[in-house]
Amino acid sequence: MTAMSQPLRSNCSHLKDHNISSTRFSTSLASLFKTWSDQPLVRHSLNHNPTTLNSPQPHHQQNQTKLISYTQTRKESLLSLIKSCTHKPHLLQIHAHIVGSSLILDSTVCFQFLSLISLSPPLKNLTYSRQFFDQIPKPNAIHYNTMIRAYSMSDFPEEGIYMYRDLRRRGLGGNPLTLSFVIKCCVRVKNLLGGIQVQARIVRDGHQSDSRLLTTLMDLYSICGKDDDACKLFDEIPHRDTVAWNVLISCCLHNSRSRDALGLFDIMQSETYRCQPDDVTCLLMLQACANLNALEFGERVHKYIEEHGYIGASKLCNSLITMYSRCGCLDNAYEVFKGMQGKNVVSWSAMIIGLAVNGYGREAIEAFREMQRTGVLPDEQTFTGVLSACSHCGLVDEAMNIFDRMSKEFGVVPNVHHYGCLVDLLGRAGRLDQAYQLIMSMDIKPDSKIWRTLLGACKIHNHDTLGERVFGHLMELKAQEAGDYVLLMNIYSSAGNWEKLAEVRKFLKEKAIQTTPGCSTIILKGTVHEFLVDDVSHPRKDEIYKMLDEINSQLKIAGYVADVSSELHNMGDEEKGYALSYHSEKLAIAFGVLATPPGTTIRVAKNLRTCVDCHNFAMILSGVYNRKIIVRDRTRFHHFWEGSCSCNGYW
Repeated sequence: MTAMSQPLRSNCSHLKDHNISSTRFSTSLASLFKTWSDQPLVRHSLNHNPTTLNSPQPHHQQNQTKLISYTQTRKESLLSLIKSCTHKPHLLQIHAHIVGSSLILDSTVCFQFLSLISLSPPLKNLTYSRQFFDQIPKPNAIHYNTMIRAYSMSDFPEEGIYMYRDLRRRGLGGNPLTLSFVIKCCVRVKNLLGGIQVQARIVRDGHQSDSRLLTTLMDLYSICGKDDDACKLFDEIPHRDTVAWNVLISCCLHNSRSRDALGLFDIMQSETYRCQPDDVTCLLMLQACANLNALEFGERVHKYIEEHGYIGASKLCNSLITMYSRCGCLDNAYEVFKGMQGKNVVSWSAMIIGLAVNGYGREAIEAFREMQRTGVLPDEQTFTGVLSACSHCGLVDEAMNIFDRMSKEFGVVPNVHHYGCLVDLLGRAGRLDQAYQLIMSMDIKPDSKIWRTLLGACKIHNHDTLGERVFGHLMELKAQEAGDYVLLMNIYSSAGNWEKLAEVRKFLKEKAIQTTPGCSTIILKGTVHEFLVDDVSHPRKDEIYKMLDEINSQLKIAGYVADVSSELHNMGDEEKGYALSYHSEKLAIAFGVLATPPGTTIRVAKNLRTCVDCHNFAMILSGVYNRKIIVRDRTRFHHFWEGSCSCNGYW
């Protein structure tokens, strides 16, 4: 204790400024120090001769018994102080006492103190925790579990994996908790090999019936893209609770299987499994609905949220806003937003982005101003939404002003997404050279997406020279995709450069590069109907093609003429018009007209940017057939109504 007295006194000197509770804590601690240090150390051997229960105990045995009882009482007092500690000076005093009184050898005391400094938010400090852990002469599995758990929730999850390896080297067996925490570390760093090794240990140690452990391992396989392995693990789980189902749903979402994710919502509640979805399930379902443009299913999930009392959760409300916005139903999105009690930056950003992608750019900017008036500070995501709104509406000056204020007034450093919005805006406005110079002057390295944005603008404005230069930048990044070659072919097609277009097509064939086919979906009564170009797989294909031919006849009377600039092959205009007749979105819209009552809104989602001809087709159809048509393509929404579109031709 002599060596520790000086820092102890130094720490105690800070306590005079604390409140009355701190004074009482210090008094208790000082009393504990004094009584423990005053207690004489009994050096008698514990290996005494055995006596009967009725025999009077020798004097030294009575002293020993009293000391054990006394020591236990003081230990309990110290544990109580550890649990109630909330100030760093008190923490340092307790640490000094643990080391000075040899309680560093006591497993329970070390565990409680380590838990305090590694897991409790007020005093959580991983560097300090590791230093204390290293002072423990013989750490056991419980101490390792505490540290591995702390690392699994920190910015250094790989350290948890290293600690697990050290635990194994020391010959400590660990337990299911140890394995669970180390798998969480593997999840954080996507360490698939580590997960496979842990799974082998699970089997070896006989823990394959531990449902929670298998669920955690399943999460790792899901995040690492091993959805088949994750599903196999799910089948092996003996008791599948809601957490297990949530991980399976998350696995589907990670691997672009949103349709399967929606199906699981009903399966888990079926008579076979009888598992009740929770708030996390609802969050995942809303994400799947947003991905699929599944408005009807989303409304059903919304109803479930209200019936089960989850509607007050801000995360769910924010997800509802996003889901309705991405399904093109802004009225519902605004109703959820308006009904929220505490709107945070995520809520405002979701609403602003929803307005932006649906073509309500000016309303998005007004919402941004209202957000500032309410005192909510915008973040990076907010500015992405606002700049995107400017881009969709051609508000160049407004965007430049907001971009300038972003760092100067709000302290938000521009990232590649913000620059991407400006490049998209300048490109749509035909200021291609300015957009190119902006990319070249960026403080951060441009990624493939920003070059791809400019390449798309070159296609819109038939700028083949700059298009070739931009494509060269993509090749330098080794990031060119099949879609980029399609854009380049579109540029050559619009410029009438059939020779270069043929060269690109030949290159794609030689390298066996497969382009992504256009795919449009429409959801009716909970069923997803999917269409490709010239699709003949639908059971009602004959009716659909007959309806589409009838629609084309009606639209031609109304003045519709196919825009053949979207066709890449060198052929006559009549042949090009025929080739454009059966694009995927036209088939989906025709099916919508066929399968729904007159006046019903038709909602279609497409995986690629809609072509000019299909855009014109939907716009004229909305007037002729008195239908509201909402098409969501890869970048935005088009709301067609009475022969016009929400994009006002600027897309």
